[in-house]
Order: sequence, then C-alpha cells, then structure tokens
Amino acid sequence: MKAGIFFTGTGPILILTTYGELNDPTLVTKLAQKGIKKFIAYEVAESLVKEKYGQQFNIIMGDLKQSDDLRVLDYDGHHVFYNFALSELGSPVYHEGSLRVLQAG
Repeated sequence: MKAGIFFTGTGPILILTTYGELNDPTLVTKLAQKGIKKFIAYEVAESLVKEKYGQQFNIIMGDLKQSDDLRVLDYDGHHVFYNFALSELGSPVYHEGSLRVLQAG
C-alpha cells in the first residue's frame, strides 16, 4: 500500500493506492483519465496518514481492498498541504505527460 501527495495543476491531493510505485504506468494512465496528466508526487508513510486521518483512512482502506486500486483520501488542497510537514515527504516523483502547446495567431 502506498500513500502519496500529488501536486497537480489545481493543488495537492492525497491518494491511497495498491500500486507499488507512485509513477507506475497503470496508475499514471488512471490519473490521466481523471485529467491529471502532470504532477509531482511525494510518498508519505501509511502510518502517518492513518494517524492524521483516523476513521476516514479506515473507511477508504476498506473500499480500496474491496475493488479499486486507487482512492483519493483528501482533495482539499489547503488541508492536504498544511496537514503534513515538508520533512515528512519522501523523494519527489515527477511526471509530465505529453503536453500540447497551443500557438496564438
């Protein structure tokens, strides 16, 4: 089980996933299908997330083990950002999908 904070264009979100890495190609594809094509992700300790989110964590974990391999635990960017110290974040994982640059004119 991995927990990660994903910094996206609209702000950070906290994700729980059964994928072994935060840049797993299948996970990246699923995120892209949800409109997240570019991100910086940091792994956070599952025990720390459980401590901070308590019952909400347990509910989401129950759902995660049943069927899906990806759950958003918190999408309130302000809450996610201020709930974790920067020293609690793992090494960054960068993903920049194929971006199409539009030209004016």
